[in-house]
Amino acid sequence: MAKILAVDDSASMRQMVSFTLKGAGHQVTEASDGVEALKIAQGQAMDLVLSDVNMPNMNGIELCANLRQLPSYKFTPILMLTTESTGDKKMAGKTAGATGWIVKPFNPDQLLTTIKKVLG
Repeated sequence: MAKILAVDDSASMRQMVSFTLKGAGHQVTEASDGVEALKIAQGQAMDLVLSDVNMPNMNGIELCANLRQLPSYKFTPILMLTTESTGDKKMAGKTAGATGWIVKPFNPDQLLTTIKKVLG
């Protein structure tokens, strides 16, 4: 299955996401903010990045923009998993290169369906 980078400053949210993804057979690497996620991404290729928007040090939209600068992440699906649902935030995410937007609290089946769709 897919190698997925799950980024969220909430340990409990990372746990729920990891549990859902591992249960579906995916390999999950966790990061607690954008800075940590970018370091991980620079060291290894992931099939998909799932990131919160509001985080300390580097938010998800900044992370997305930084990932898109890396040749190996130019076409990697990046999904934002966040409580933010305003049009402004979604547009900022899209401008930064986000592939999709999932609003928390998430439905595990919906998350897996969306991931399957973006991974092809």
